[in-house]
Amino acid sequence: MGTANKKSIFSGVKPSGDLHLGNYLGALSQWAPLQEEYNCIFCVVDLHAITVKQDPELLNQRIIEITKHYLASGIDPAKSIIFQQSAVTAHAELAWLLNCTARIADLNKMTQFKEKAGKNQETVSVGLYDYPVLMAADILLYNTEIVPVGEDQVQHVELARELAKRFNHQFGETFIIPAAKVRKEGARIMGLDNPTKKMGKSDTASSNYIAMLDNPSMAAKKIMRAATDSEATIKYDKENKPGISNLLTIYSILFNAKIDSIEKKYAGKGYGEFKKDLAVLVENFLVDYQKRFNSYSNDDIIGLLKSHAEKVRPIAEKTLTEAKQKIGLRL
Repeated sequence: MGTANKKSIFSGVKPSGDLHLGNYLGALSQWAPLQEEYNCIFCVVDLHAITVKQDPELLNQRIIEITKHYLASGIDPAKSIIFQQSAVTAHAELAWLLNCTARIADLNKMTQFKEKAGKNQETVSVGLYDYPVLMAADILLYNTEIVPVGEDQVQHVELARELAKRFNHQFGETFIIPAAKVRKEGARIMGLDNPTKKMGKSDTASSNYIAMLDNPSMAAKKIMRAATDSEATIKYDKENKPGISNLLTIYSILFNAKIDSIEKKYAGKGYGEFKKDLAVLVENFLVDYQKRFNSYSNDDIIGLLKSHAEKVRPIAEKTLTEAKQKIGLRL
């Protein structure tokens, strides 16, 4: 699988919480087109999920569900590798080697840890603090050149770049230096109830997000109730009109339409008509998406993950072995 003249891409999603429209628009929707141009490896990053407490049965089910989301989003297992992170032990092993290259100062800069831990920084798991190093290992194991991520993960890709450079400088050329690929529009979809706050699956208010498995008619109602702005003009202005700008971004990416063409279509029309049309489009989209999602059995997914782990394991082991040899761990 894969060709030597194509660049390699690696990305993944944690099996925690409900996958929502922001995840889809910011990540999964842009993965399928990449399969034609790149060698693609997509991982269900379950080791990242356990940095916070998980229910074992629910975690197991979510690993399967995330894989179904990959397939429903257009990831083709004949063109891309899809596997479960914990099935390839080289991820955890390389993370430890990179821990010995990383510095406390590197991790203290990570804004996501500060946001997630809040005032509980002394009581959260070490894994939550250290998971950017595991993410670096995920990326570097597969000679990854491009990492498609949302804006909130760019800092972690920068850490992977820094650790790769530092390791190469200390021990000799080993890792390819990866680069982040961020979608300019839609990399950060905001909450429907509060367009100044990122849409989040951990948000306690269900009105904040549309889950990809939401009842489609309920999702349409969320669009109708979405926050807009005082001046009822359909115009993209992120600073002054965050509500309608967020809905325009959703419309634009989900239905492959340029924002200026949407603005022209609704020139002189009010929020009500725009939101009604978007609600119908979202409802129809989710009906089709969920039909694809539900077409795969759990046994199909388990078989796929196991077979693709076998395909990807030799790539990871080769990189890990080279890193160990450079350090002096291989006799």
